[in-house]
Formats: sequence, C-alpha cells, structure tokens
Amino acid sequence: MNRLKFPVGIPDFGTIRNEGYYYIDKTPHICRLIEQGRYFFLSRPRRFGKSLLLSTLKSLFEGNELLFEGLDIYDKWDWSVRHPVVRLSFDANFDESRNLDSDVLAQLEIVETVHGAEFATDSAAASGPARLRRLLQHLHAATGQQVVVLVDEYDKPIVDAIDQPEIARMNRNYLRGLYGVIKGCADCVRFVFVTGISMFSKVSLFSGLNNLNDISLDPRYATICGYTERDLDTVFAQELEGLDRDEIRKWYNGYNWRGEEKVYNPYDILLLFDTREFASHWFMTGMPTFLYRVMKEHQFSLLEIENLSVERGRLAKFDVGDIAPAALMFQTGYLTIAGEERIGSKTHFKLEYPNLEVREHLNLNFLEYVSEDSERVSPQAVELCDLLIANDFEGFADKLQVLLASIPYLWQKTADLARYEAWYASLLYACFQTRGYEVKAEESTGRGRSDIVVSHDDQVFVFELKVAEDEDRLDDMALVAIEQIREKGYAGKYRDRTKIIHLLGLAFCRETKDKLALKAERC
Repeated sequence: MNRLKFPVGIPDFGTIRNEGYYYIDKTPHICRLIEQGRYFFLSRPRRFGKSLLLSTLKSLFEGNELLFEGLDIYDKWDWSVRHPVVRLSFDANFDESRNLDSDVLAQLEIVETVHGAEFATDSAAASGPARLRRLLQHLHAATGQQVVVLVDEYDKPIVDAIDQPEIARMNRNYLRGLYGVIKGCADCVRFVFVTGISMFSKVSLFSGLNNLNDISLDPRYATICGYTERDLDTVFAQELEGLDRDEIRKWYNGYNWRGEEKVYNPYDILLLFDTREFASHWFMTGMPTFLYRVMKEHQFSLLEIENLSVERGRLAKFDVGDIAPAALMFQTGYLTIAGEERIGSKTHFKLEYPNLEVREHLNLNFLEYVSEDSERVSPQAVELCDLLIANDFEGFADKLQVLLASIPYLWQKTADLARYEAWYASLLYACFQTRGYEVKAEESTGRGRSDIVVSHDDQVFVFELKVAEDEDRLDDMALVAIEQIREKGYAGKYRDRTKIIHLLGLAFCRETKDKLALKAERC
C-alpha cells in the first residue's frame, strides 16, 4: 500500500486533497458551525491548522464538490449553491515600514479580479474599509448570493508592532474599522470566520463586529484544530510502526481547550512521522523572546506556572499595553487547560505545560535568554543536575555559582527579599525542568510551602532558599533554611522506604549575585 504524503507547511485544502496528502476530516465541526450561526472567532496557537480550516471553508462555500468526496459533509451539503468568498490573510510583517491599508487594498484587488469586479479608483473607495464595503455589496448584487468572509491571522498587524505601542494602536484602530464594515454589511454576508493567535478584547478590536461568537473555549469545538488520539490510531496507523506510543503522548499530546479529548499539534506529529525523530519540531519554529520580556516586566516567576489558576476573563485579556503573562502563555500554546472550577459566579482554569516538548524547551530558552553565555548555559544546566543526582553537593554548589556568574541581571532589582528568592528559585526550577525531572514548586503542606522539590528515580531533593544581606550571613541562612524544612515538615509527604530524601538549604547573597552557601543532610 502506497503511503500518503505529509502536508508539512501546506495550508491549502485543494492541494492536500488533490495531491495525495494526509487529511484529517474536520467537516463534522464545520457542518455544526454553519448550522449553528454565521459569525465566529477562533483562537489557536501557531501551526495548529487554522489556515487549513479557512481554506476548507473557502472550498466548501465555493462549491468545489470533488474535493469533499468521502468526507463527512459530502452528503449533507447543497452543491448547487455557490457563494462568493472574500478571504483576507495578514501573513506579512507589519511594522513601521509597512502600510496596512495598502496590504488590504492589494488583497481586495485580487478578489475583485477573480470576480471580474472593476471599480473606479475614486475617493469613495480609496481606503481598505471603503473598498471592502463596496466589494461585499457588489458581489452580493452580482451573484445573487450572500458573501462569505474569512480572515486569517486577524491580529498579526497588532502583534508585529506590539513593542511599538503607537503603531500597534494605529493598526488596531484601522482593523477595528475594517472589521466593523462586515457587520455593517450584514444583509450581504452569509458566513464570517475569523482566526488568530491572541484574544484581543471585543471592546478594543471588535467593537464594530461585536456579534462574533468566540468558540475558542467551546468544548464542542475543542478538536476543530489539531489531531486526536483516534486520528493517530486510524488515519496515521501505518506511521506508528517503530515508534513508542507512550513517548509520542509524552512529547506531543496534551493541548486542551475544555474538550473531553486532548490534542496534538499537527506540525509536531507530521514531522515526527516524516523524520522518525523525537525533537522540538513546533517549539523551534518560533522563540518566545517577547514572552520572556513580558514576564520580566511583570516580575512573573516560572514558579508561578506550578499550581497556576486563572479566572476565565483574565485568560482572554490581551491588548496593547495590557498583556498578562499567564494569558499570553496560554494563547501562544506554552500553557494549556488542565482543569476548571467554579468559584462564586466565575470560572477559574488550572493551567499547566501541555507536554514534554514545551516544558523542557520553554525553561531551556529562559536560561538562554537571561544568560550572557547562551551556548554554555544548556551544558551547565545538565552538569548541575547530574551533580545533584550523584549527591555531589559541593560540586553542585560550585557549578551553580558558575551558572549565576553568567547571568547579567536579576529579573527585577527590588528591596523585597522574596522577589530575590523567587528569581533564584526560577533559575533552579528551569535547570531541573530541562532535564525532565519531576519538579514541584511552591507545593503546599499543612504548615507552609516548600520552595522546590525534585524527584528522580529513588531520590527526592527538598530545597528551601534564603537570601542573605551580605556574604558573612550565608552559612547561617543556609542552616536556617534546613531547619525550616525540618520544622515545617516539607519532606513528610515524600517519606517512603523506597525513597532517599535529601534536605538542601540554599542561601544566596543579595549584594553579590554569584555567592552562595549550601547545606545538605539526608533524612
């Protein structure tokens, strides 16, 4: 049996269906959408299949019947009706040197040419919004059918300029006017679908199109993008041979948008099957430098990811000059929903890393981002962890000092010693995560919270961190840390005859960032 090809980087539905590529049938979701309403918005991280979804919708409404043979929607669709489609895709780079209106006009001109619509270039159609209004009205009148409007990467003109607030706001205001045209032409429009990564508030961006139904966290559409376990076991069954199924789950499964099933990122799975190698395929397509900058600005510690609970409204909060780190990490795919609970009148989501790929590389890239010697920081983290597991605590302390010496600044200089402790804890946490150890941070006990607990094989390491005002106090503070672990019983829940438990008190110097003291004992 000839195997199908892998559609890596191919977002065109027609190409995939005509040229022998794998395709996961998403038309049951599409059928439900069209039956449910007309105006929809979907947020998903990059490379999750949003563009392919829009391409599928375009082919469907244009009546390309042959492309849908064998798919779920084929016998449910009226192929005699064809709708004109206007698709806008903001896939260029938008910064101060690029004119957003010119880009929109160029895209609309292509649609006009396809449909034989020729407009005089008078002042009434001089701008993108005005041109879009005229085009929608023309297509409706000329064909007798309402128009389908598809918008891909709706937020990119804002996100590209997010470090330049004036330009970002200018682009946001322009898009607000453009999207407002769609609602203003409601009698001409049959169906609208808007996709992107971020969840800009309706007030800031979609005030003119405030009838969009946001299905991003609708459990019914949790798998509208991405691959499910069933997809791998059926459509990709022949590709699984020779690959460890549990490793595939550990590396790449775990994304959840409140559905009963978790999903895989398609890009990861396609490249895994193609290369037969477990690697950070998705993560390496975009480094989260902007995320680390936001974390720094908000003094957000990596330790906060553990046991992170966010109210639903905050999870969707994203606007120019107002970006919450947790919301940004969720929307960009570095965190996912692990559970939810109702507290009063509000829903709170528990967030966690989706899988091993993200867990290891988000933390590794954090270390590289804060280090002056990014090429050396990864092997230093490996050595540090190996020394810990070997119980070479003196060597561990020495290696940690070397690592700290390569870090040019604290996350945020502050008079608050707790902030200093959180900074040092973040560095340790990141090191342990890059090695794939089981790491717990800020874990509650009956008498307090342990800073970091690392488990590996038959060993458990319980860390308590302290900050001393000067070098002369380091040893004393390290002993205080050990005593606190004992008094608070932080190691109690890990006591087991098969476990070797180590208590480690670490003290760092506030004035000299690479000076520290470590006390260790076994219990």
